[in-house]
Amino acid sequence: MALAKEILGTSLMEKSPFINSCKVVLISQKKGQFSLYPAQFKATERRSLRIRNIPVVAAISEKNFVKVVPEKAVQFKVRAVVTVKNKHKEDLKESIVKQLDALTDKIGRNVVLELVSTEIDPKTKAPKKSNQAVLKDWSKKSNLKTERVNYAAEFVVDSNFGVPGAITVTNKHQQEFFLESITLEGFACGPVHFSCNSWVQSRKDHRGKRIFFSNQPYLPSETPSGLKSLREKELRDLRGDGQGVRKLSDRIYDFATYNDLGNPDKGIDFARPTLGGEKIPYPRRCRTGRLPTDTDFNAESRVEKPLPIYVPRDEQFEESKQDAFSTGRLKAVLHNLLPSLMANISAKNHDFKGFLDVDNLYTEGLLLKLGVQDEVLNKLPLPKAVNKFRDGDILKYNIPKILSKDKFAWLRDDEFARQAIAGVNPVNIERLQAFPPVSKLDPEIYGPLDSALKEEHIIGNINGMSVQEALEANKLYILDHHDAYLPFLDRINALDGRKTYATRTIFFLSEFGTLKPIAIELSLPSTGPSSRSKRVVTPPVDATTNWMWQLAKAHVCSNDAGVHQLVNHWLRTHASVEPFILAAHRQMSAMHPIFKLLDPHMRYTMEINALARQGLINADGVIESCFTPGRYCMEMSAAAYKSFWRFDLEGLPADLIRRGMAVPDPTQPHGLKLVMEDYPYASDGLMIWAAIENWVGKYVNHYYPNSSLVCNDRELQAWYAESINVGHADLRNADWWPTLATPEDLASILTTLIWLASAQHAALNFGQYPYGGYVPNRPPLMRRLIPDENDPEYAVFISDPQKYFLSALPSLLQATKYMAVVDTLSTHSPDEEYLGERNHPSTWTGDAEVVEAFYEFSAEIGRIEKEIERRNGDSRLRNRCGAGVIPYELLAPTSGPGVTCRGVPNSVSI
Repeated sequence: MALAKEILGTSLMEKSPFINSCKVVLISQKKGQFSLYPAQFKATERRSLRIRNIPVVAAISEKNFVKVVPEKAVQFKVRAVVTVKNKHKEDLKESIVKQLDALTDKIGRNVVLELVSTEIDPKTKAPKKSNQAVLKDWSKKSNLKTERVNYAAEFVVDSNFGVPGAITVTNKHQQEFFLESITLEGFACGPVHFSCNSWVQSRKDHRGKRIFFSNQPYLPSETPSGLKSLREKELRDLRGDGQGVRKLSDRIYDFATYNDLGNPDKGIDFARPTLGGEKIPYPRRCRTGRLPTDTDFNAESRVEKPLPIYVPRDEQFEESKQDAFSTGRLKAVLHNLLPSLMANISAKNHDFKGFLDVDNLYTEGLLLKLGVQDEVLNKLPLPKAVNKFRDGDILKYNIPKILSKDKFAWLRDDEFARQAIAGVNPVNIERLQAFPPVSKLDPEIYGPLDSALKEEHIIGNINGMSVQEALEANKLYILDHHDAYLPFLDRINALDGRKTYATRTIFFLSEFGTLKPIAIELSLPSTGPSSRSKRVVTPPVDATTNWMWQLAKAHVCSNDAGVHQLVNHWLRTHASVEPFILAAHRQMSAMHPIFKLLDPHMRYTMEINALARQGLINADGVIESCFTPGRYCMEMSAAAYKSFWRFDLEGLPADLIRRGMAVPDPTQPHGLKLVMEDYPYASDGLMIWAAIENWVGKYVNHYYPNSSLVCNDRELQAWYAESINVGHADLRNADWWPTLATPEDLASILTTLIWLASAQHAALNFGQYPYGGYVPNRPPLMRRLIPDENDPEYAVFISDPQKYFLSALPSLLQATKYMAVVDTLSTHSPDEEYLGERNHPSTWTGDAEVVEAFYEFSAEIGRIEKEIERRNGDSRLRNRCGAGVIPYELLAPTSGPGVTCRGVPNSVSI
């Protein structure tokens, strides 16, 4: 069958695995099925036969090549089935233009297609092209309400046309349309598939023809002669010229620094430094080319919501994703609107007076919580949509999963510790390798950095062991946020309503495989009052110290929430991956096999990152409003990029070894041994890592059986070089960047990227509301320090420690704003594509062996899901099973839509 596809209808010289000596294979066709018949030929003999009633000559040369050549050109018809995806909703203008297009289609303003052969015409020395064909019945079908509409076009081609490798599309309508796929029927090689999934702009907006390549992958050196010029042209178009303001309809991928987070035209409080460059290193983002601000020529002007921000047209959310995101944004607005209005009306910053106030957010909603009666509500300038949802649940919050088994689980020390290895941020826990812990900061800049932790603080909680014995037995672990926060503490604590420490938390590993916190170090800059610059809080011995301990844990959680969001979540998945995506579109053709591999793992990332710049990580955005570092959030993220981030340690095994949580061990299934056996994130993650690694290895070795192919692949090398030298320009001279010289190098780089975009992001993202939706469990910011006996506030604390604790947490307005946003960020959209899945699974590539390998990968992901389910039912694994313990499902591969606390999408898509 493979030989039939290569020979029929072609005039290519093909080497066949079926040819032995001077044997050749004759092909007959009956009822659309090909049969293969070995036939004996003499050397250089020619034999005539007919294929599809076209007289041809099959010749065998001395080098055992088969050449099938039509004796004379005969024309035949080819049918194209073109699938166009409809919008579910259209505004009035779109509807009018659509009707106009339907009318003018009849008089020649239509959609025109043209086929391009893989071969060069020997006479013109240009690619062979078919006649032009138009989509039929657009005027009749364009008003169909179905999700997809299939149109037909008919070509007449010569029998010596060869195999179609590309198709061009010209849209003479006024309005863009979404072209999902094209299938050609009628060629002797069988159906030819084009997976398009792209918006085709009107010719009035973009004069050039759109180019789509078939699903047959080609390395650059193997590109058929008829496609070489189109391959190069398409890449030139995608790169653009780096000039001008980008239009929303553009498909141009380029790099820029993060110089659009602030808005200095609004005032000095809204100015933010540029991230990216020698002064503050940072990854690059997608260039939009907007004009500079009036106040600062180096700052790019902003596009504020609800106006759309530029990303290349095909990177924008599809309609179902946009609907889901918009619904979440509406919920965020509604949840945040009422407390904001009431705060303004009453001139009070509503605080939680008791834990019942927090509970009411889930049981009674904001209306009753705020005492808002209907007569008052009707006077408030609420959006019309509020009336629609007033009697529904949209003004209530869903009960976070952390409360599902034990309402008071968040108060327990074992749950506090469990979340360090099975919560939303399980990637900061480290094995303690020296006591007391040592800072890596410069003491000449930050003053004395010696830890306040002493042996007497922990000796009573390590089961009779000495500290050295506990270290050697891998019993001590640390959550160390000291160096991340200390350089920023003076500035953070000078902000209104922000008070924090740089924290270190020591844990002891019990005989049951669970952790328990045994000491918390709270540091302030040495420039502050000496009595408060460093202190250690240990587990409670009485009621008073219990609330002191709870406050200390809350400060740890606040530190952890900031590092999680700014470093592990945003920087290490969203921001660090975007340069690789930009470079992939700029340097690798859509027909490149590595682009085809990465394609599902790049979906929606640029759009969600652009939306984050617009409303989350910008000046006075959600992150600054809701997290302790405030206006210094992104500077903290950039500091971590400069001092901590390195691509070669971003893969799971390398990261576990870096943190001392695993040691290399070739006898173990994944080549390393966990020092803490019941570490849910790591144990589940290693299964997924191995599955990705195996799939990528097979894929890479299929196309790159030797190193020379890797080294000589100019598109591949240009992609990796640009990802580093431009996308991560500030770190381009680091000596830790992996080389790209062998198939093993390539497989390792790709495995890391796919891991970051899929499983790593899922582990860090989809638990945000399930764990953080109950703010006392994981406060994103703190407003009060812990008083000591010499502080005026100490008497207030002693008189009502619970009230003091709640006043140290975010206010009602801050809490509800945060809850609404992380609810949206934790939500899966209905069109989510999960690891082991991809759209059009059998047609994304024309390589049958690769498709088979992908189905094996998909089956392995299914087996992993079952194993995770089994583990969550194993009573011996106390970090994921037991009384009051919620199962660890953040790396369970599949999920339904909504907030599920599980599911591993292919890409950073939210």
